[in-house]
Amino acid sequence: MQTAADVEENSALLQNGMGQESTNPSWTLSLPHILVATITSFLFGYHLGVVNEPLESISVDLGFSGNTLAEGLVVSTCLGGAFVGSLLSGWIADGIGRRRAFQLCALPMIIGASVSATTKNLEGMLFGRLLVGTGMGLGPPVASLYVAEVSPAFVRGTYGSFIQIATCLGLMAALFIGIPAKEIPGWWRVCFLVSTIPAALLALAMVFCAESPHWLHKRGRSAEAEVEFEKVLGGSHVKFAMAELSKSDRGDDADTVKLSELLYGRHFRVIFIGSTLFALQQLSGINAVFYFSSTVFKSAGVPSDLANVFVGLSNLSGSVIAMVLMDKLGRKVLLLWSFLGMAVSMAVQVTAASSYVPHPGAVYLSVGGMLMFVFTFALGAGPVPGLLLPEIFPSRIRAKAMAICMSVHWVINFFVGLLFLRLLEQLGPQLLYSMFATFCLMAVVFVKRNVMETKGKSLQEIEIALLPQE
Repeated sequence: MQTAADVEENSALLQNGMGQESTNPSWTLSLPHILVATITSFLFGYHLGVVNEPLESISVDLGFSGNTLAEGLVVSTCLGGAFVGSLLSGWIADGIGRRRAFQLCALPMIIGASVSATTKNLEGMLFGRLLVGTGMGLGPPVASLYVAEVSPAFVRGTYGSFIQIATCLGLMAALFIGIPAKEIPGWWRVCFLVSTIPAALLALAMVFCAESPHWLHKRGRSAEAEVEFEKVLGGSHVKFAMAELSKSDRGDDADTVKLSELLYGRHFRVIFIGSTLFALQQLSGINAVFYFSSTVFKSAGVPSDLANVFVGLSNLSGSVIAMVLMDKLGRKVLLLWSFLGMAVSMAVQVTAASSYVPHPGAVYLSVGGMLMFVFTFALGAGPVPGLLLPEIFPSRIRAKAMAICMSVHWVINFFVGLLFLRLLEQLGPQLLYSMFATFCLMAVVFVKRNVMETKGKSLQEIEIALLPQE
């Protein structure tokens, strides 16, 4: 077991011994690898939004117009597939490696999008959406793992923000490509087909990307891990990076990680923190806002396509600011202020829904509160959990732990999407938005008590700090 003195000694080695020009490796070496990995996040965002605009045209062309259950299935089948994909992601990423996992996630996206684009009936559309969903579920956890394992510590937060930015760009691309769907017959088929291009690009570009040195080292392939470290850090930093890896290697990495060990064994605490963070992220109501924002804007007299643009821009601008601040302020600070800002935004929504506010003022408050909610979400609650969790999970369980936490995310996402409109009808906006605000405040308390700051620390330093004492 390493002592605090050992950690300090290794930190001093990094400060003094590794290269004359700079203590940090060049970020330009790892950047291309990260950009290729975030294509999965772009596709994730694209497929989340691809049916929003063309859904009406799809229902007419495939003969289920007016059938709300069928329309709901076209949207939610994708989420069901994503749950399956995310549940399997850890075992796949550990079994075949991060690079091949990316290529494997591109395959169902290409086949599924092609099936959806060419189908003549509802069954074909649902099958295509299910396939795409499995790729969507597999991609983001692997992207989070890869970014955490390949990035130099000093820019890991910035690179982690790329995942959220790519998702925003994917959502916006789906919106813009979907605009002609109401005017041009069959345009929705093009919307699906277009997505096969970035998916194919991901599969091909991954051939030239580095494999995760952490994964290779865990498999006993240390010589290959050195080669990959050289690709992403540069030759002068390889020895220190390998020493860091060996420091946290407890000699049990070859053992099979049992599910019981994750759910109620020695790693339960970090799994609990990760799962709760994702649960609170979804219970804040963010996806209810994304899925149903157009109805709020419609009541304010704003057309749905313009509403989507406003929401997209709020999301993107918040994500870009988070990218700048992630490695300066740290993960924990961004999470705390983000959830607090979301609670305030929901309080604005509650005020807008009250009978004391005159109609014009209520409309402005409602729209302003929603945009503020999306913006503050993108500042921390959106990008941070996906970056923080691979940082706090020990190397041995990282992929499988990420799979479990992402599965929690998808289950709650599904139920929020399923029940939001019904709850809005039954409880009214004031009570429902108050519940969302309460979850945001609970998240502030939870983060304050349970989340450690990981800014600037190597994955090995974090692992040693969090390891259960034995």
